[in-house]
Amino acid sequence: MTSPSQAATAGADTPGPDDAGLSSTRVAKEGELAGRSPGRLMWLRFKRDRTGVISACVVLAFFVIAALAPVISKLYGKDPYTRYGELDPTLLNDNSYPVKPNGGIDGEFWFGLEPGLGRDVFTQLIYGIRTSLSLAILVTLLSVITAILIGVAGGYFGGKVDYFLGRFTDLMMSFPNQLFFVAFTPVVAALLVPPQDEMPTWLRASVLVYVMWLLGWMTLARLLRGQTLSLREREFIEAARVAGTPPGRIVRKELLPNLVTPILVQSTYMLPNNVTAIAGLSFLGVGLQEPTPDWGRMFAKGADVYQSDITYMFFPGGAMVIFILAFNLLGDSVRDAFDPKAGR
Repeated sequence: MTSPSQAATAGADTPGPDDAGLSSTRVAKEGELAGRSPGRLMWLRFKRDRTGVISACVVLAFFVIAALAPVISKLYGKDPYTRYGELDPTLLNDNSYPVKPNGGIDGEFWFGLEPGLGRDVFTQLIYGIRTSLSLAILVTLLSVITAILIGVAGGYFGGKVDYFLGRFTDLMMSFPNQLFFVAFTPVVAALLVPPQDEMPTWLRASVLVYVMWLLGWMTLARLLRGQTLSLREREFIEAARVAGTPPGRIVRKELLPNLVTPILVQSTYMLPNNVTAIAGLSFLGVGLQEPTPDWGRMFAKGADVYQSDITYMFFPGGAMVIFILAFNLLGDSVRDAFDPKAGR
């Protein structure tokens, strides 16, 4: 005979219809979570961050505008080089400022006219965004690739390789970046361009990219070296070594996938810094020159005319503030999505 306690125990151990439903739901959820890759989990966390999503949309809009600048200019019917104020004398007054209020903003010139030359501000701005972003992306890519090569190589191989690469990194970090940026361009111009000629735009842009890349990779390289030193002692790296895996394959298949987070996060901070550096050099007169549209050159022009036409400074200044703020917020959101505990 079965006692009441045994019957109760047997009843508790025997799953009922409700318990079976709960168990299947729990197993399905656990299976769904277990089947998600780290990239998928990162994407789910990022989508829940409203600030990150909005920032990503703003940054994407800037890149789309930069990529489609020629198309937008054609549809708009204006270009950044034509001096509309000289073609139509009624657009500028005797002092070469727009006749209409608010910098000449109207249905024909959406952001007004540039004081002095009478060029269209809207097309100047979108082409300036295109120029600055193109150079900044190129500098960032070169800096990241160099940092990966030097940082990972030094951290993984150690010994003399790490010593010499570390001392080389320290040497490069000893150069004053901004001063070197300002001083290097005139030197290159004197060496490569005859005194009677002006430096071509492509050469000036190449010098900017070269100097900023030369002095822009060290911080990320030191970060990656430290991360690699920590990872190379982990069990999965030791197992790959014992299995006879070549060092190159270990770096590609084991180390780099675990370094994606710092690389991506630092890149999102590096790119807007490069944008502001390029604009600053143009503002100081050692970056891109007339007639190339550029954010920094627009700032320099606005600084000269702000007392009589503050509207001209508003558009490039507002655009840069929005871009830098959105990119920095995006970097914070990407960092939190990869490592939710990092910001706590």
